[in-house]
Amino acid sequence: MDCEEVLRHLRAAASEKHRAAAVKLGIPEESSLGVPTAELRRIARAAGKSNALAFELWDTGYHEARLTAALVFEPEGLARADVERLMGDVVSWDLCDHLCKELIIRRADYESFINGWVSAAETYKKRAAFTLIAAAGVRFGPLPAEKTGEYLWLIRENSRDGRAHVKKAASWALREIGKSGLEQRSAALGCAREMLSSGDAAQAWIARDAIRELENCVKVEGVKRLVPAGGKMAGRR
Repeated sequence: MDCEEVLRHLRAAASEKHRAAAVKLGIPEESSLGVPTAELRRIARAAGKSNALAFELWDTGYHEARLTAALVFEPEGLARADVERLMGDVVSWDLCDHLCKELIIRRADYESFINGWVSAAETYKKRAAFTLIAAAGVRFGPLPAEKTGEYLWLIRENSRDGRAHVKKAASWALREIGKSGLEQRSAALGCAREMLSSGDAAQAWIARDAIRELENCVKVEGVKRLVPAGGKMAGRR
């Protein structure tokens, strides 16, 4: 497919219902088409991997075209400057998370972006650092003790930030590390309790949010990761 063909498929799959739902989540109305995620993935699979096509889609400015582009990019075919440019264009939490989970975490140098963005002033670059930690906890868990400690230190030292999209991602990172194994859960709970007693309002919120889930996580036979008892908090970010 070329860019125009992909856009035709996206417009054909769009609906006002999904567009309204996207706008409620904070997606800019003027750039949203309203395409379900399952359709985006189907279209991306049909389009195949191509950085040239992905950049064309990204540059249209349409939200769903950018979500599709993240699936079409070849992770190791991008320069670091390209990744920085893409993240600099992000204006919504879902595109931030999608770009991190579908593209950046697949690069060998993903940790360099964590370290580069975790103290960033920009909302979505900082959120991206925590999202990548969360993605690493899921993708590469159970994390070894040294890596667990490294990520928990980054969360603890960089989470005094009251912006909703940042602190929610910091809690998500803490929870995903904790759910990668029983030892990791213990370490994450210890980190959360330190944050709870720090006197910082943002850290206290993050800690309470993480503790509420991690204290109820259990090991289930045949399941690699810990899961919340009853599954009531599954999928939170």
